[in-house]
Amino acid sequence: MVGGVQLGVLAACVVLFVPMGMAGWHLSRNKMLFFSGALFITLAVGVHLTPYFPSIYDALSSLSSSVDRTSSRDSCISFLHDISFLHKSDNYSSVDYAWANSPPVLACDFQRLGRSDASDLLNGSWVVVAGDSQERLMALSLLSLVLDSDDMEVVKGDLFKRHSDYRIVMGQIGMKLDFIWAPYVANLTGLMTELKRNGNYPDVLVMGSGLWHMLHITNSSDYGVSLQLLRNLVVSLAPISPSLTGGSGSVSIRSPHFFWVGMPRLINSMLNTEEKRVKMSDAMLSAYDTELYQSKLLRQWGGGPLILLDVESLGRNCGTSCTVDGMHYDGIVYEAAVHVMLNALLIESHQKL
Repeated sequence: MVGGVQLGVLAACVVLFVPMGMAGWHLSRNKMLFFSGALFITLAVGVHLTPYFPSIYDALSSLSSSVDRTSSRDSCISFLHDISFLHKSDNYSSVDYAWANSPPVLACDFQRLGRSDASDLLNGSWVVVAGDSQERLMALSLLSLVLDSDDMEVVKGDLFKRHSDYRIVMGQIGMKLDFIWAPYVANLTGLMTELKRNGNYPDVLVMGSGLWHMLHITNSSDYGVSLQLLRNLVVSLAPISPSLTGGSGSVSIRSPHFFWVGMPRLINSMLNTEEKRVKMSDAMLSAYDTELYQSKLLRQWGGGPLILLDVESLGRNCGTSCTVDGMHYDGIVYEAAVHVMLNALLIESHQKL
């Protein structure tokens, strides 16, 4: 190996300095041409010598593969919602779903996780789901995936107590889930403030808000301001917290995986009160979605810290038969959203089950 390096260096010297000397002799009056030729030859020699120096070669290869992995990860995140819902012809109320059968989606190898795989992925995790009835349905679908039917009967009764929090610890997989009733963005900001003050963060944080604000406040600009405040607080969650060491040092904190549950597609004619039909119009939903887009809270829209779980697009793909009140959808839609989230976790944590 040493002999190869010496031979390579000797060849490089010949290739580099002989042409440069000749160029200097004949082109002494054209310094620009001389230095351009010298730069070109130097770069060419550098490329040929790189394999003889493993540390340089490995560093360049590592950088290239890191860029490729990041690009692939971001690309797959963007395809997560390419889901079609399949209504069985003999029973229109029976619905299933699958990811699109297109080359880029197939390359991402998305998976519908079974109970065992979902339990392995979430083993030892603390999951916090915060928001209104949409997020409550997300929590229900997630629990349905990791618990058996007998346990779920008990969970449903407790989880759906009106406007209340809920906590469950699943000792068999070491997973803890907290549902926090937080119908307004201000409630989510308060939750984030509390988590930051305590210096104790969940592994997965799923949150969303907007329907209550649209119905009771009906001011998209005010909604946008509250989203900006929330974004600033989430971004400020540093992975190092001096407060945990009394200011004398720092302790590393693992950053949570953040998700935002988008508002559902609203079917105005199916909303169950006149107030909802007036205030929760298509135009108002569009205005609220615009504020969410402009807040740069979401990774898909502006490189923000939260990954969108797009219940609106999933509900649209499932169709009007998947909702009875124009706002809350059948469990299959939230199940699909949960699998979008789980696949995003696999991508973010570089895991494959």
